[in-house]
Amino acid sequence: MSDLSQVVRLPVRRIELDLSFEGAARIAEDLRDHVPGIAAEAVRRIEQRLPEFVRPHDPRYAKAMVLGVECAIGHFLELMADPGAPSAEVVEFWRQIGVGEASEGRTLDAWQAATRIGTGLAVEQLTECAERLGHRTSPANIAAIANAALDYLNQVAAIVAEGHADAAARAAGARQEHRRRLLELLLGEASAQELRGPAREADWALPRTVAAVALREHGSEARHPALPPDVLLGLHLAEPCLIVPDPEGPGRARMLERHLHGWTAAIGPAVAPADAGTSLRLAREALGLACQGLITAASPVVAERHMPIIVMMRERVLIEKVIDRRLAPLLRARPAQRYRLAETLLTCLECGFNATEVSGHLHLHPQTVRYRLRQLEDLFGDALHSTSDRLELHMALRAWLALNAEPAAARDDLSYG
Repeated sequence: MSDLSQVVRLPVRRIELDLSFEGAARIAEDLRDHVPGIAAEAVRRIEQRLPEFVRPHDPRYAKAMVLGVECAIGHFLELMADPGAPSAEVVEFWRQIGVGEASEGRTLDAWQAATRIGTGLAVEQLTECAERLGHRTSPANIAAIANAALDYLNQVAAIVAEGHADAAARAAGARQEHRRRLLELLLGEASAQELRGPAREADWALPRTVAAVALREHGSEARHPALPPDVLLGLHLAEPCLIVPDPEGPGRARMLERHLHGWTAAIGPAVAPADAGTSLRLAREALGLACQGLITAASPVVAERHMPIIVMMRERVLIEKVIDRRLAPLLRARPAQRYRLAETLLTCLECGFNATEVSGHLHLHPQTVRYRLRQLEDLFGDALHSTSDRLELHMALRAWLALNAEPAAARDDLSYG
């Protein structure tokens, strides 16, 4: 529950009543003793029509309802008797009603419905009591009272709404701060025990697993993503990120694709909450490679699916040395041939040198694949089919292709080249 002492106070204002006819003050004075009975009847009608207001387990709530209705009717009669009557305490009372509704997480829809029911009954009961007490109230005066009651209700509703909005904004600000603190702890790899208290304060259920998402804006299309409330936002950081709970759950990947329009994103592996920092580190490595064009997958990039290039690019000097040694025959080929031969050789390694299968992967004619294989055999000789260091050759090809990516339009189609 929010600390009511922290709610920002608005300037004190008056509730005004535009009601003036002969005998109004005397009628108001005579009706004061009937306020408790009318209030009790109004509460009964509200509970009858709006079952959500019936709380037998909480007698304090029923008393608060009666008090609220008595306050409204009593103050209405005070202003009817004396338009200059003070209203500061009443204004504060209704502001605190709005604060209370916000602190309980409720909207004002039910409260507004209840006040309409209570106002209708109060006008009906007040005019009937006035007649029984011998006051002759003309239809015009009854209409004036009804209009004044509705105007009074509108002013009260505005005050309640201000209190509600103020408390809700305060609570949202506090919640945001708690969540930022929680995100910092997660990225700092705090232990599960250290996370429990801050997670409670942030109203965030600790999940079994989380994944970090590294973000980078691109162009003017980036906008604040409208993500589910359980996703922790780190958009305020110099390197923006998200923490997504239960990332492997149904619909989670699709949710990120749909809501990260205008951002380049990379998703780290699913880990225990205490290891969120590791997930973010891997996500940022994948994001950096994607922005360099070394990972060509669509955003969001899934870091796990690009493990070889992520690992190899950590030791760029070493991998370049291996490329120079293992791919030396390939690098002696004409520049126009190198990429397509490297692509063909990599696919052959992955398909067991089955020309038909390779042609399907590369969308080439099988004869084109066989022609390229003969070129590769001329370049590499017997080493082409050696199995002892095939892993090294495979890694060198993957790294070289990533570092020398060509636009698709520049590659061969169904040619024999």
